[in-house]
Amino acid sequence: MVSVPSEPLAAWCEARLGLRPIAQNPVGGGCIHRAWRLVDAEGTSVFAKTGGSGAMALLEAEAAGLAALGAWPPDGLRVPQPLALELVGDQAVLVLPWLDLAPGGTGGWSQLGQGLAQLHRASRGGQGGRGYGFETDNFIGSAPQANGWLPRWASFFVQRRLKPQLAMAAARGEAFASADAVLERAQERLASHGPEAVLVHGDLWSGNAGLLRGGGAALFDPAAYWGDREVDLAMAQLFGGFPASFFAAYQATWPLPSGAPGRVELYNLYHLLNHANLFGGGYRSQAEASMLSLLDTP
Repeated sequence: MVSVPSEPLAAWCEARLGLRPIAQNPVGGGCIHRAWRLVDAEGTSVFAKTGGSGAMALLEAEAAGLAALGAWPPDGLRVPQPLALELVGDQAVLVLPWLDLAPGGTGGWSQLGQGLAQLHRASRGGQGGRGYGFETDNFIGSAPQANGWLPRWASFFVQRRLKPQLAMAAARGEAFASADAVLERAQERLASHGPEAVLVHGDLWSGNAGLLRGGGAALFDPAAYWGDREVDLAMAQLFGGFPASFFAAYQATWPLPSGAPGRVELYNLYHLLNHANLFGGGYRSQAEASMLSLLDTP
């Protein structure tokens, strides 16, 4: 339902953006913050996320990830850049450009795959040789994501990705019996894998990417860090929504190494564990099955 923005929000937008919204339309799709399309009298739109003051840390992390990804803009792939981020009264508000998303065909998804490969490739070495990590910790969904720099990928993925998720489960009294064995297996599986550190989206399910009505594609809602580019392609397979043309275009632009398929399940275990911790239910049984599969695989 269309509503009129509050006076503090309208005045803040006018002061910060030179745009005074007269309509505030709710936008679906998010499960953490409220999302809005703010429209002024001339029909100009921006996208806003709002939440209580406690949401500021999540929105700051999102803004930092978008800014980082936006430093390597490939042709045909848009990463919306933060326009404003502030506490407005008791509400945390992040404003981004409005993206006119629409269903698309093979060509649009191909642009997304090509653009992601170009972004990955362009960002190589952009972390200044610090290894794997990010300037700050951030979030994967609403869960904390540790990003302290480590020089070896195997250590980073085990210590900064799998181990914290397993510890969260244990802290709730829902420890996984095979946790230690899986951490050991992950270290073994990745010990000889030293990928170039590239800037990854970090949370690439189909709800965090889209096709633009005027052509091209977009990425948003990242959990960005410097890591193995394979993690983005792995997660894109986890929940579906990405057609074969997306993967084919990526592969044609910057082919993955031959061993990549053998790391998909390991990389996606991180997201299954995170979903198990956040939502419970069937995600826990999926995570358990994946852990057993990894232990059974030489």
